[in-house]
Amino acid sequence: MTELTPRAATLVGAGAIALWSTLAVLTAIAAPPPFFACAVAFALAAGLGLAKRAARGESLLEPFKQKKRVWALGLYGLFGYHASYFAALALAPPVEANLLNYLWPLLIVLFAGLLPGERLRWFHLAGAALGLAGCVLVVGAGASAGGDGLGASQFLGYGFAAGAAVIWASYSVLSRRFGEVPTDAVGAFCAGTAVLAAICHLMFEEPYVATFAQWLALLAMGLGPVGLAFYLWDIGMKKGDIKALGAASYLTPILSTGLLILAGRGEANATLLAACALVVGGAVLASKDVLFKRG
Repeated sequence: MTELTPRAATLVGAGAIALWSTLAVLTAIAAPPPFFACAVAFALAAGLGLAKRAARGESLLEPFKQKKRVWALGLYGLFGYHASYFAALALAPPVEANLLNYLWPLLIVLFAGLLPGERLRWFHLAGAALGLAGCVLVVGAGASAGGDGLGASQFLGYGFAAGAAVIWASYSVLSRRFGEVPTDAVGAFCAGTAVLAAICHLMFEEPYVATFAQWLALLAMGLGPVGLAFYLWDIGMKKGDIKALGAASYLTPILSTGLLILAGRGEANATLLAACALVVGGAVLASKDVLFKRG
């Protein structure tokens, strides 16, 4: 197989960004308990990886033979992020929680600045400040919409959304340090995540009875934004331009929030638009050296 160039790998990683923009609206349609959503979606995602290996006549057990620290990172990223993300959408207003979650592109740029050979500069920090201002607006808007102020479950939902952003950004940047791990290992991490989520669903959640439309949404999640997207992202993070992908990810909150509003899961208003502008504007400023570099 021909080795991907950094440019090609970056384009492959960008495919994940397009798929992720559909995750929030699919989750809102399915309305599943968080751990149930993880179990179903990641079982499908694992199936994708195993089917590919089976079609090529390769061992199905090989992806599972990873070091403990590699397993720890994989489960931290996939299970930790999605459990937090689905919980955020279940507990807080979907549009606001989704926008908070999409601080992760900005955090990727900031965390990448801490890698060996990189450094944080003034525009990284200024971009972070703008993103934080956007978050304050998001939480404030959610509290006002609640009428009686910020309730405990809503506050917890925002906390899960912010936690999801931190988890995904740190997982993405740390993946760079494990460039030798094959992308097929993602299938093993998906399988592990599905098992953990199924156990948590049985322990902590009520049985979920889905309609036909909700099952279709779960199927789409498992094959797209929670399936193929992870294989594409892994290639981009390990072999592509990590800062360029972080910068390109800033389109995701706009597309994702727009899809939620079009689906009737939220309303566009001046405060929300201002918050979105601050989050995306801060992310663009933080990536000034990538977006506007010469040559």
